[in-house]
Amino acid sequence: MYLPFEQMPEYSRVWVYQADHKFSDSEAQLVRERLSSFCEGWNTHGNHMPASFDLVENQILLLAVDESNLGASGCSIDSSVRTLRELESLLDTNLTDQGKISLKQPSGEMTVIPALGVKARVTAGEINLDTAVINPLIRTKSDLKNMWQPVRNSWLNRYFPN
Repeated sequence: MYLPFEQMPEYSRVWVYQADHKFSDSEAQLVRERLSSFCEGWNTHGNHMPASFDLVENQILLLAVDESNLGASGCSIDSSVRTLRELESLLDTNLTDQGKISLKQPSGEMTVIPALGVKARVTAGEINLDTAVINPLIRTKSDLKNMWQPVRNSWLNRYFPN
């Protein structure tokens, strides 16, 4: 059962997926259509679950489900990943590889980079302590209040001298 993202309870389980490029308007529309349809029919053991999604800056995909009555089963989670993989194929992008880091510069410019090579980017000055990074500990909708955190308060601060 699809609900607008704003109507999802704060305790809803959330998964964060990062596209390796910003979607064009037509690509974003395709993502919205496919995920609306998927959320409408998302179920666990034949029982529909309240579900939603949000597309942040046409590049970060948030998928949410209210598990208060029924927990998302392995099969239902697998069905969401299948839908995301279909989108990957249609859009020639990568959503499901978790080896990426989303960064936002103080200017507002957002980039998604491979996790490998982060130290070199810090050394080159491409990432600084004021750069924002997506918090990898997001598990619920309420966690999204702290979706972006400065590098200085994240696990990436280990790449900077004290």
